[in-house]
Amino acid sequence: MLRSAAFLLLLSSAVALAQPLPDYYSRSNFLLAPPAGYAGGLAGFSNPANLAFLTAPELKLFWSNDRKSPFRIENWGAFAGSHSLGLAVQRQKVGGISVKDYKLSMAGGSRALAMGIGYGWSTGSANASRREKHLTLGAIFRPSKYFSTGFIANQSVQSAQREGVSELGIRPLGNSRLTLFADAALQKGVRFKDAQWSVGGAAELFPGVTVLTRYFDTKRFTVGLSFNFGKKSVGAQAHYDRDTNYTGTTYFSRFGAHERGSVTERFDKSKYYVPLTLKGRVSYLKYKYLDTDSPRLLEILRNIQAAIADPRVQALALNLSAMQVRPEHAWEIREALKQAKAAGKKVIIFIDNVGMTGYHLASVADQVICDRQGSVMLDGYALGRTYVKGTLKKLGLGFDAWRFFKYKSAVESLSRDSMSEADREQLQAYVDDWYELTRSDVCTARKISPEQFDKFVDEEVFFMADHALAAGLVDTLARWSDIDGIIAKATGKPAVGLSVSNLFENAGAIKDWGSRDKIAIVYALGVCEMDSGIRARWLEKVFDTLTENSSIKAVVFRVDSPGGDAMASDFVAQAVKSCAEIKPVIISQGQVAASGGYWVSIYGSKIVAGPNTVTGSIGVIGGWLYDAGFGDKLGMTADLVQRGQHADMGKGVRLPFTPLEIPARNVTPEEREKIKTYILKYYDQFVKLVADGRGLDEARVREIAQGRIYSGIDGKETGLVDEIGGLLSAIAIARKEAGILPDEKIDLVELPMTKGWFNLSEQLLPVKAEVKQETQFLKQLLQLNGRPAPFLLPGAYPEYEK
Repeated sequence: MLRSAAFLLLLSSAVALAQPLPDYYSRSNFLLAPPAGYAGGLAGFSNPANLAFLTAPELKLFWSNDRKSPFRIENWGAFAGSHSLGLAVQRQKVGGISVKDYKLSMAGGSRALAMGIGYGWSTGSANASRREKHLTLGAIFRPSKYFSTGFIANQSVQSAQREGVSELGIRPLGNSRLTLFADAALQKGVRFKDAQWSVGGAAELFPGVTVLTRYFDTKRFTVGLSFNFGKKSVGAQAHYDRDTNYTGTTYFSRFGAHERGSVTERFDKSKYYVPLTLKGRVSYLKYKYLDTDSPRLLEILRNIQAAIADPRVQALALNLSAMQVRPEHAWEIREALKQAKAAGKKVIIFIDNVGMTGYHLASVADQVICDRQGSVMLDGYALGRTYVKGTLKKLGLGFDAWRFFKYKSAVESLSRDSMSEADREQLQAYVDDWYELTRSDVCTARKISPEQFDKFVDEEVFFMADHALAAGLVDTLARWSDIDGIIAKATGKPAVGLSVSNLFENAGAIKDWGSRDKIAIVYALGVCEMDSGIRARWLEKVFDTLTENSSIKAVVFRVDSPGGDAMASDFVAQAVKSCAEIKPVIISQGQVAASGGYWVSIYGSKIVAGPNTVTGSIGVIGGWLYDAGFGDKLGMTADLVQRGQHADMGKGVRLPFTPLEIPARNVTPEEREKIKTYILKYYDQFVKLVADGRGLDEARVREIAQGRIYSGIDGKETGLVDEIGGLLSAIAIARKEAGILPDEKIDLVELPMTKGWFNLSEQLLPVKAEVKQETQFLKQLLQLNGRPAPFLLPGAYPEYEK
């Protein structure tokens, strides 16, 4: 059957040459099997497309002898490649003719389809051996885990010589335990029935040991055996002629990505720990270059998952020194570490100087290590604002707050000199939930009473290292450099570090065929604006594309936004709605997904939020900043002509060298009444959208709306949130909703993948997150001056803790 299939494949790749080339199999004598059907080929030497399946740099060395001189190397080859580039050289010596063949190759593609191109040339007795400079085009198509096919076209650049090769691989069990393969090569001038071909198979006898055999049309055959030791493999292949006479042996070794199911996994009893350094600001995205201090949240979570899945790992060691993290992100990392502990892994965390959020995270550890000169600050939590009403007055600026809903307090800092009772009520409720979450988690992990924790916060507050040790907040005083000894003592075994890049999930070579089901993770970060912040116009296109992409089985939409422009929010909400009608869209709310940030969430299939997420704030607010003596103070005046009774509403003095214009007057009572009507209509629309998207009664939405913020805990109780969880929880729900089995491997596609190439001004002169958000808020307020908007003021949600 395989022989017939190999001939049929030739129909699409057979071609041409005036003077025959040396036959394909003699030129590819080191090839154990067709590249499309077994292992990784020869780093692009035969089929350049196989480079696309390499997950790490790889080097293969081959050498062979003949039966007359078993200890003399007749032929040798070195084949090096990475995910997209390959370089190979081999020497062949036949009948006294010696030639060296070189090949430079490039490739790209996916697990399902890869294509490559190579350029080959030869030195030595190239003419005598009929070698010519040539181009090679290759493709490998793997539509499923059972089937793989490949095509190779060799075209001389010195003559009309051409050659076509077709390859086929079949895995009856859908895995690498048994692979059947066939290939065939045809040159012009050779009759179809005289084409060269081979068939064979490879079987894993037990983990790490594979036997393979290959039979050729000339009736010669080979039998080989390979041993996989993880990142290294060795093996040999014996050659026999048509009369079953032994003619020589090819030996090989491989160095590259770790391959699962190795001999060492079976016998290696060593245990490892995985060090994770979280220095820098934990964020969602980072720049592609010059951005070493931005640990990505999803990478941290997935590395913890990879450590859980790796049987060699006995412990995780986290270094929280110089970490900056938002409380919700810290909670997600903490939950992932709880899963590691539940899986039997030891968790050890090093701290130097931490506050409430850092210690909340650290408290999950089996052992908390504090630097001898470190400290723990347990001062509680607070949220508040700076009020600039008096400042505006001194500057000669007036502000008319358009606030018609009890809890919608976004412009209070401009219109008041202290917190309103409604704002105090909602912020206090959030802070209480936040504090009680931390207290509960810390008390459970450290086995202290809630009363003792309250005493630490209210009476002790600051703990030097020795004080923290005596109070039971930490277990050991040491430096991060002492971690090996501490882990050895904790586990009772020698401590050997294993980098995250060497975990099986991260370092494994691709052995399975076919594309995996994909889940897209789409980020909406920052204020809701059309072309900056969440980039609503871009997000609309992204969701339209994902809706049509059948390979994407579900979408996780991570929202971390305080809101902003209503139009931008609705752009995204409607795009999410359309996508959710076709496939699951799971909303994962980060630290803040309120007001416009909640608007973009409402049509998700499910909404998942952290317990300390700030969500809700269903309401609309606006305001009018105007000149109340500002121009006079600066000696500036403005004049205009107009047609239209209200044409002068936004006109006034323009600040020099800026696009900012300060309206010369406040709105009239008549204009204010129209604006109120406008805001109330926006609010009604918002309420109806929430009721529609969440399947709630409109009256119920009005009851819980009025601009009120909620913690994720309260959001679940009110029906605004479906589940308490983080990114990993959202991904698990997306798998289930899409019908993907729990043990089935998937690919995650992040959009966007990075912040960009680099940003020297941001990376070399970083601005505090709080300052950046205040600046964004002021900028947006001036841009939306006189327009209703669903947004939340900075200060109503937690920021990064250092």
